[in-house]
Amino acid sequence: MTDYLWTPPPVASVPVRGESRRLPVQRLFFVGRNYHAHAVEMGRPVDKSVEQPFYFTKSPSTLVESGATVAYPPGTQNYHFEMELVVAIGAPGFRVARADAGRLIYGYACGLDMTRRDLQLAARDKGRPWDLGKDVEQSSVISEIVPMPGTVLERGAIALAVNGQVKQQSDLDKLIWNIPELIEDLSKYYHLQPGDLIYTGTPEGVGALQPGDRVTGQVDGVGEIALTVAPAE
Repeated sequence: MTDYLWTPPPVASVPVRGESRRLPVQRLFFVGRNYHAHAVEMGRPVDKSVEQPFYFTKSPSTLVESGATVAYPPGTQNYHFEMELVVAIGAPGFRVARADAGRLIYGYACGLDMTRRDLQLAARDKGRPWDLGKDVEQSSVISEIVPMPGTVLERGAIALAVNGQVKQQSDLDKLIWNIPELIEDLSKYYHLQPGDLIYTGTPEGVGALQPGDRVTGQVDGVGEIALTVAPAE
């Protein structure tokens, strides 16, 4: 048995609908600007004919389950919500053809990519990494995984509300790069593994939150997600 200087953290994991066993998480991939209207509101329109998907990552330690209450994070005055569909990878794959992408899919979840927007934009405008804006403690919110092995979701309403007021509303058929395209592209650069999670991008309507706000969201056929923002610690 390996002897450590201190107790290592537990394995990051997510509940699975209908299962007593949990899904162990490997890596968190996030797709940037994957809905046209959101790309426009961020001031960076996307021309798919000449561009490729781009990604950022977060530590699995940022995961928090739906229903949690999280403190307003330090260092920001502009804490944003982003509602997303999450793809859970359930089989290994490298350089996967688009037509074969479905075989890597274990299931789906609802996700929130919580963001220190002011820090993200300041870094973006200086050509610096986004880590302070994106890799934020308790910023990768996720619902239970719904097993759908081999199923490629092509459409379905996605929406988010703050304190009951709808802020984001779109459909998965408006993804710029769909799920097979994302798996094909990401697997060019990484040996995808069971437990990898892909947050597929957010629709338009992102905005700031304040302490006391309650966020709720849903993806048709997948489920619901909720988060409450507490005052800063």
